Amino acid sequence: MILRKLNDVKGTEHHKQTDSWDSTRMLLAKDGMGFGFNITTMYANTETKIHYLNHLECVYCISGEAEIVDLELGITHAIETGSMYALNNHDQHIVRCKTDLVIACVFLPGLSGNEIHDTSGSYPILE
Repeated sequence: MILRKLNDVKGTEHHKQTDSWDSTRMLLAKDGMGFGFNITTMYANTETKIHYLNHLECVYCISGEAEIVDLELGITHAIETGSMYALNNHDQHIVRCKTDLVIACVFLPGLSGNEIHDTSGSYPILE
């Protein structure tokens, strides 16, 4: 059994921050579950372009308001508390946060814990 508390992971090497988000990686690839789990806050009034080429992601909005723009289809969706979206086709998208957006994220495969987005908006694949 794996048990971790959010406050115990914050401030460790598996807690990453940028100008637009703060991510606490709770379950990592090395844990052997086949997927990873993060709690992330995307900051109000920020815009983040993402294109996960090496991962699939499912996101559940715990709190906040944002919009997600599907760049292939040109469709914008409202995200609010209780919304879920899944990037099942390595969807290139933009997240525009109206307020701080607190989200629970599942990644397949899991992350190492040290990733930040590269210039394409992706995380590298673990070797």
